[in-house]
Amino acid sequence: MLIALLGMFTAQQLLAPTLGSLSAQFTLSPTQLGLVFTVGSLAVTVSSPLWGWAFDRFGPRPVLLAGAGLSLAGLAGFAAASVLVLDETLTPALTFALALFFRSFLLGAGISAVSVAALAVAGRTPEVLRTTAVGLVGAAQGLAVVVGPVIGGLLAVGSLLMPVYVAPVLGLLFLVWVLVAVKPEAVALPRPEVREPPQELVRVFGVGVLTYLSFVLVHLSATSLALDRRLSGESGTLAVTATVVVLAIGVVLTQGVLVPVLRWPAGRLTQNGTLIVVAGCGLLAVAGSTEMAAVAALVLAVGFGFALTGFFAAATLGAGPGRLGLVAGACGATAGLANLVVPPLVPVLHWVSPVAPVIAAGALAALAAGLALWAPRNVTPAAPQSSV
Repeated sequence: MLIALLGMFTAQQLLAPTLGSLSAQFTLSPTQLGLVFTVGSLAVTVSSPLWGWAFDRFGPRPVLLAGAGLSLAGLAGFAAASVLVLDETLTPALTFALALFFRSFLLGAGISAVSVAALAVAGRTPEVLRTTAVGLVGAAQGLAVVVGPVIGGLLAVGSLLMPVYVAPVLGLLFLVWVLVAVKPEAVALPRPEVREPPQELVRVFGVGVLTYLSFVLVHLSATSLALDRRLSGESGTLAVTATVVVLAIGVVLTQGVLVPVLRWPAGRLTQNGTLIVVAGCGLLAVAGSTEMAAVAALVLAVGFGFALTGFFAAATLGAGPGRLGLVAGACGATAGLANLVVPPLVPVLHWVSPVAPVIAAGALAALAAGLALWAPRNVTPAAPQSSV
């Protein structure tokens, strides 16, 4: 499952370094390029609960196959459209429509299925292993976000279209992997009722929404804030690179290494993580050097790694095995919603003050911390769960 998740997300991220250059070839305006990302986030938000329902109804294999197939169709269609654009055989309007359909709709809906299925399967592990399993799922996605653009950038050195060609090939390989490695379930899962009171899950998702809004705010504002610290030229580039790289790699290491080593329960991860994020936002807001920005990014990475893992684990612990897909789908929709809501707000906040987005992220994390401290430290699973 983790191999399929890492592979499909890496295939998606291969396109990241070329999107700016390809948008010029596609004759897309900045507004149209923004819509490509917005529709992709919308596809994730809308499709995630549907994939969750399908997981509960049919199990992981059909959902993974459908998601990998849609992702492959999106990657292959985008590659074909890119070739036709460079051949100047498409009109600008048709080019934009194809980018929306293949890159945003199909790929967004397909990749969300893989993510939902992986989180739901992690939710089947015993309570004592739950945060470790969920952390590894998050680390696999984060690793793809780190590695994919690097590989895509290296491929693009030879040809701008090389990452676009390689991405569907990689998607096909992992579709075959799912066909071979993920076996059909022999017995239908039991479907007990959720034991936890509904208000407890509402609290958990309240923490998750606030944390994800803070997470996206930090990601989108850290770069511009580093540049606005009057660090020009090489120093400015170094500050931006240090902030982005430390934040991305730090989250991966926190979820993939620190969470399994500490083996804290979900409630403790969420409570400590959100408080660490508040501290990290404070450090980033006053950072006046590259070194200080890197330290702030590291603190934020640890905080978000803890808090998001705790959120996902607590959400799955609040549902019975027959509802894991539904909860995982709601988690996916939470991430998609944050990516829909936050980007339009960042320019407005930045206009008020370059540091305003980071202050807003810290305020959201503080609200999440208050809600997490109010909620019980542990959520009791609704029924014994089988390990997968």
